[in-house]
Amino acid sequence: MHQAAGLQFERMMDELARWRAVPEHERSPAPAWWWGAAMAVRDAHEPMRRAWCNRLGLRDGSSFADGAHAVLALFGGQTSLPWVHDFPRMRDDADRDVPDLHPQPSDDSAFQP
Repeated sequence: MHQAAGLQFERMMDELARWRAVPEHERSPAPAWWWGAAMAVRDAHEPMRRAWCNRLGLRDGSSFADGAHAVLALFGGQTSLPWVHDFPRMRDDADRDVPDLHPQPSDDSAFQP
């Protein structure tokens, strides 16, 4: 397994711990940026750390591929992904510092034929 893939997976596992610490009714959906870290190790059969196995609900000695499968399963049934400012906890509209970006009508008048 490439060292960078291991580092990305480690960062994701730290974020997963913060995410799981939030009560489920306040927790954001699983963030899309975890996909990359999980996909990078989906074929890695090296054993994961015991703490990571426990965090993912896997038996000790499970592989990174098993961990990737468990992370990807978190996305099952999700119909939305969080904005960065809504991770790991969904924020009330009053708590948001960053406004959501809404589509703007296009102005094609600048491009006359």
